[in-house]
Amino acid sequence: MLPAVSSQPQRSLRRSAAVAIALAAAVLLAGCQNKASIAGGDSLTTGSTSAPDDKLSFKKTEQLAAAWNKDQGNAAIGMAYADNLQKFGQQQNAAQVLQQVSAANAANGDVQARIGKSFLSMGDFPNAATTLERAVMVNPRDWQSLSALGSAYDQLSRHGEARDRYKQALALKPDAVAVRNNYAMSFALQGQLPEAEKMLRELMNTTGADAPRVRQNLALVVGLQGRFDEARKIASEDLPPDEVEANLAYLQQMLSQPNTWKQLQDPGQG
Repeated sequence: MLPAVSSQPQRSLRRSAAVAIALAAAVLLAGCQNKASIAGGDSLTTGSTSAPDDKLSFKKTEQLAAAWNKDQGNAAIGMAYADNLQKFGQQQNAAQVLQQVSAANAANGDVQARIGKSFLSMGDFPNAATTLERAVMVNPRDWQSLSALGSAYDQLSRHGEARDRYKQALALKPDAVAVRNNYAMSFALQGQLPEAEKMLRELMNTTGADAPRVRQNLALVVGLQGRFDEARKIASEDLPPDEVEANLAYLQQMLSQPNTWKQLQDPGQG
């Protein structure tokens, strides 16, 4: 066990731990692991990770701003404009544009889904939930939006509602690994680690793009229960040794703090 630390580092550690676990719960969004595929991969794609300081991006942003001012509410233009604003770190302005696009396309479930997932990738969970609720209202059988809405609810500590959405998504798509992963991590967020572990172990035969994330989530859940050697073995399947050891050291430090799970479940503290 590590020695006690001052209250300020404890608060910082709690926030970091909560973020780490919350991110693990929401990484697999409807079977997609990157923002482009989440958004659909077409002209409405958002969340590009391109460098923010190139001149072409700046010029493109100016062009999109002009186009947007002429045709506010146009989904393709608005989402492309928001994407470029994000490149320059203008998260608030990007969110405002996405809200306008959402309001102008309230009856378009596909647009609502794309915008909701964009908000989710930005970490704007209240807007993600509101927008994805609209998407589900328009397209109640869209299992991907249901799963994403569950992720937004989990990030807002609305875990019961999140699991209801995962159940609905699985009723429509029983073999969706992403949904089952998120369902399991919902339990982890509440400290129900044995239940989360059981569900993740049921996914260990998963192949394809989702498999590494499932294994890393299982390693996280096992490590949070103090079984570090087992967590190391699982994590080592996908991560280099130095990264595995750094992650385990972080977990050990987190678990050395008193009332870790109580603190994680109450983000209002500190």
